[in-house]
Amino acid sequence: MQLPAFAIRMIATLVLLGCGSLHANPLIDQLIGTTGAYLEEQVVAHLEGNTRHTRHEISVNRLDPRLRLPLCPEDSISAQLESPAVPVGRVTVRVSCDSTEAQWRLFVPATVDLFQQVVISSRPLARHAVIGAGDLALRERNVGQLSGGYLTEAEQAIGMRVRRPIPADSVISPNQLEQDETVKRGDRVVITAANSRVAVRMPGEALESGSTGSQIRVRNTRSDRVVRARIIGPGQVEVGM
Repeated sequence: MQLPAFAIRMIATLVLLGCGSLHANPLIDQLIGTTGAYLEEQVVAHLEGNTRHTRHEISVNRLDPRLRLPLCPEDSISAQLESPAVPVGRVTVRVSCDSTEAQWRLFVPATVDLFQQVVISSRPLARHAVIGAGDLALRERNVGQLSGGYLTEAEQAIGMRVRRPIPADSVISPNQLEQDETVKRGDRVVITAANSRVAVRMPGEALESGSTGSQIRVRNTRSDRVVRARIIGPGQVEVGM
């Protein structure tokens, strides 16, 4: 009795995930060769335009040699990235054969490691510490395993404030940082109210702390009126007019 195509695909996928061995199997060699060559092309395309030095390593998971399917003619075999959307980290490649001699579809797991210089902490950083150049270093890391994101230039972190403690030799991610407070509560500020025709400046006092672009409460020290103003720089806030 001939199994339907979907059943062959399901069995083949399960067998591929079974334990491996070192026995020769031409089909396994074909799957590994096709998957590796396809991923190499995809990684090169993914890195196209990247001016930073990046090296990569591709490893196809060991496959079970008990898999028994006919070899696919070279002109009838194809590969496509099943998941994820980019060829980095743990990936699954769909390898298909569509010929008169064989018709099958297999899902081959593999790993793509990308190694790149990223920003790390050169020493422990306390919560709310403002990062300086001496707090950082560049080290090569496998970015395919960095789920929280990363920085590639020290300038991206210098002057930023640490949200929570960061141990030494840790990759610094954007979500660990926030802008330092440009204006602090109690600071003397200049309040600017302007439109296309006129600009008025008044002295004020910050009633809250905040970073550039955020809104805080400010007291006009001439009128004693409290308004909400947007921080535009150190000691500078603006209000609508």
